[in-house]
Amino acid sequence: MLPKLKVLIKGAGEMASSIAYRLHRCHFEVCLTEIDKPLAISRGVTFSEAVYDGEKEIEGVTAKLVKSAEEILEVWAEQKLPVIIDPQARIKVVLHPDILIDAIMAKKNTGTNLTDAELVIGLGPGFRAGEDVHLVVETNNSESLGKVILRGEAEKDTGIPIEIGGLTSERVIHSPRDGVFLANKKIGDHVSAGEVIALIGGQVVKAPIAGVIRALLRSEAEVKVGTKLGEIDPTGNREVCYSIRAKARAIAGGVLEAILIHFNA
Repeated sequence: MLPKLKVLIKGAGEMASSIAYRLHRCHFEVCLTEIDKPLAISRGVTFSEAVYDGEKEIEGVTAKLVKSAEEILEVWAEQKLPVIIDPQARIKVVLHPDILIDAIMAKKNTGTNLTDAELVIGLGPGFRAGEDVHLVVETNNSESLGKVILRGEAEKDTGIPIEIGGLTSERVIHSPRDGVFLANKKIGDHVSAGEVIALIGGQVVKAPIAGVIRALLRSEAEVKVGTKLGEIDPTGNREVCYSIRAKARAIAGGVLEAILIHFNA
C-alpha cells in the first residue's frame, strides 16, 4: 500500500482539475496552484473557479481557496482540495511535495524542473521525459491519449477541438476583437445558431451553431482578438457542462499510471 503522498499541481484548469479529482479520490493529498485571474472557459469542471467564488465543487469533490501553507493543511483535514494563488508554485519550498505535475497546458515548459519533487510529470507538448521532467503524459486527442511517455516528447498540438456531434472547430467561439467580454448567457443555456451570447467593445458575439453552452469565459474578463471564449455542444445535453470529459479522465488515468510506475517500481 502506498503512503499518503503529497501532490502539487501547477494549474487549476480543466485538465489539472480532472487530475486533482482523480488523485483526491485515490486519497492523495493534492494542492493546486493558480494565477490571480484565471481565464478558464470550461468553468463547470474547473477548480480555478474557487479563485473567484471561494469554493468550487465538481462531481462531489470540493476545492477551496487558501492563502497559506497552514490553510492547506486545514483544507486537507476537511477532505477538500486547496487552491492557492501562486503562479510560480513557490509553495513547493514549504510543502515539499512528493509529486509535482505541470498541468498548465502552455505547450511549453514555463519553469518546471526535475528537482522540483521526487516525481515530476509534464502534460502534453513542451516537456522532454528524462530531461526537464521524469515522465510525460500524452494530451493530444489521438490513439495515444493518456499514454505515459518514459523518454522523449508528447505529440505536437493539432489545435483541433474534440469532435462532438460531427463538429469540431465549428462549435468553438473566439473573440473578434480586443476588449472586455460581457456575457448575456451562461453555461448550461440553450441557444440557437446566430443568437447573441455576449458583447466585446460593443461588438456582438453570436452562437455559431445551435445547442447548449458547454463552456464560456467569465464575464468582464479582458480578452485579445482570437481568445477562445466558449464552446457550444450540439447535443443539447446540459449534464455535460458539469461532468468531467472523457479526454480529461483519460489524461488523469495516465497521470495515476505514471505515479504507480514510479512508486511501485
